[in-house]
Amino acid sequence: MAQRKRTRKPLPDTPVAVTIESLAHDGRGVAHVDGKVVFIDEALPGEAVEFIYTEVRKDFAEGKVVKLLSRAADRVDALCAHYGVCGGCSFQHVEAAAQIRIKQELLAEQFKRIGKVELTESWPAMTGPHWGYRRKARMGVKYVAKKNRVLVGFRERRHPYLAEIDSCVVMHPLVGTKLLALGEMIAGLTIREKIPQIEVAIGDHDCVLAVRVLEPPTAEDIERMRSFAHTHGISLCLQPKGPDTIVPLPGEPEVIPTYALPEQGLEFKFKPAMFTQVNYDINRQMINRVLETLNLNENDSVLDLFCGLGNFTLPMAKFAGSVVGVEGDLPLVNHARENARHNNITNVEFYAADLSKDISDQPWANRKYNKILLDPSRAGASEVLHHLKKWRPEQIVYVSCNPSTLARDAGILVNDLGYKLVKAGVMDMFPQTGHVESMAWFSR
Repeated sequence: MAQRKRTRKPLPDTPVAVTIESLAHDGRGVAHVDGKVVFIDEALPGEAVEFIYTEVRKDFAEGKVVKLLSRAADRVDALCAHYGVCGGCSFQHVEAAAQIRIKQELLAEQFKRIGKVELTESWPAMTGPHWGYRRKARMGVKYVAKKNRVLVGFRERRHPYLAEIDSCVVMHPLVGTKLLALGEMIAGLTIREKIPQIEVAIGDHDCVLAVRVLEPPTAEDIERMRSFAHTHGISLCLQPKGPDTIVPLPGEPEVIPTYALPEQGLEFKFKPAMFTQVNYDINRQMINRVLETLNLNENDSVLDLFCGLGNFTLPMAKFAGSVVGVEGDLPLVNHARENARHNNITNVEFYAADLSKDISDQPWANRKYNKILLDPSRAGASEVLHHLKKWRPEQIVYVSCNPSTLARDAGILVNDLGYKLVKAGVMDMFPQTGHVESMAWFSR
């Protein structure tokens, strides 16, 4: 029997007046209408607004402000002309210091509500440049036949379509000011409809753009791309399949971007599709705080879980007796080893392992470590935490990109494993967005 096609009820189109009660974890304003919670883009606590619905579900609804009836003291005018359409930013309407305060309050609230842990002492927030800071990104590309234009950038807010933007003020200017020119160059290629994305990798000295190509470019396409790259002082690469297929344009040298940690005398090489921190200023501050907190010496044996290409591992190895880095991505592990060789560091070992699975048979997992660093993905590190009963480290520093999973894992560390949450604080890795990056310190 054929299933009946579900019909979607039309959204109410009449603006609704509400007063914003609080902020959700993603920075949206929270209000209630007829007993149902509504999450409203670009609305701040205390403001009276008129909004229209953008989504209505059984348990909640979403909306966007169409008229501001009263203005919160924390509100500022957005710098970017594309704000509200482009989904890359969600906090440009919030004053810079208020963005930090909101994120700090959210972190403490998540610890208390999810982890059942009280944050009694906070680090001062790490802050850096508010604009032009972003050095890594994956940008979408789309040829729009009706407009005879190629769009380059980020998706619309809460929609799958690419936003029509010509610049990006949070992206490093090497790329953020060239989106229109990049789109115009691609529009002149024969394969303009076969390019879905561009991987952006900007190091201290070099800018590499890896262009995903679903069909091989023609000789004329190659020359057009080469001319653009030479004109704008960047390196263009082609990516026909996965990240390991990225190659320079024919006849061009391979450019491997680097970033330095001057205080530790380190330089990291990385490939365009590899994970690196997007904000170099905050990354340097973050590493300094880790080193200061762990207070390493030659008697320390350190375990760096979710180590990536060695961003924390190598700085810690400058001071510790030995450091073991573990990462699930084998190409990243191989690159971490290469970075250790590049920096002449010999007291580190790197291993590839899926840290969401049983690791009890791994040789490195059966050693003793007195200090541990965790830097997991948004999913957190809950699966690996039970191994701490065996390792029994004195100190743990947890670097997080998701306050909810950090709070959950803090609950395990404090309430199940007997650690104390000594300090925590936010790091403004992604200004103008709702992303909350943070660091927490646990001690036995």
